[in-house]
Amino acid sequence: MRKIAVFLLLIVSGFLMAQNPSKTALLLIDIQDFYFPGGRSALVEPELAAQNAALLLESFRSKKQLVVHIKHQAEVGSDIYHLVEPLASEKVIVKREVNSFLNTDLLFYLKENQIDTVVLSGMQTHMCLEAATRAAHDFGFVVFVIADACATKDLSYKGTIIPAKDVHLSTLQTLQVYAKILDTNQFLETK
Repeated sequence: MRKIAVFLLLIVSGFLMAQNPSKTALLLIDIQDFYFPGGRSALVEPELAAQNAALLLESFRSKKQLVVHIKHQAEVGSDIYHLVEPLASEKVIVKREVNSFLNTDLLFYLKENQIDTVVLSGMQTHMCLEAATRAAHDFGFVVFVIADACATKDLSYKGTIIPAKDVHLSTLQTLQVYAKILDTNQFLETK
């Protein structure tokens, strides 16, 4: 019985990893200047997350897959970080909410392009990335979150400091219900 369960798990995993590339989109969420050193809301190790996001972006572009850049509207530091700057041909969505789908045309754009699978990376793990992951799942997409292409910051609750690493890992732990969580290299090896 155990061998059958393992076999079925392998089949399901293989199906998820073999999604039709033309129906898969990369969503780069809020990888913006204000999250980097010197910005008004600097995160912990955003450069590493951006480097991994750039690897994903390069892979999607080389395969001519759909890329969507999402940025939070802000007066200062709102430019998309230079490592993942959009091409003129790539969709840029400006949002005012935590959830990238709320009050934007993101869902319409993905459906219009017959997307059924989304790959998410971005900032902050526990805010906009988490909200987009849950929403994408609820809208019926197969969702992948690329853990090392996301970043967050230390938080404080009632005088207790929660280190960014703990915030990041606990968020990813809960998101496993909604998405397949992989690192950049794991995802690129399956693509």
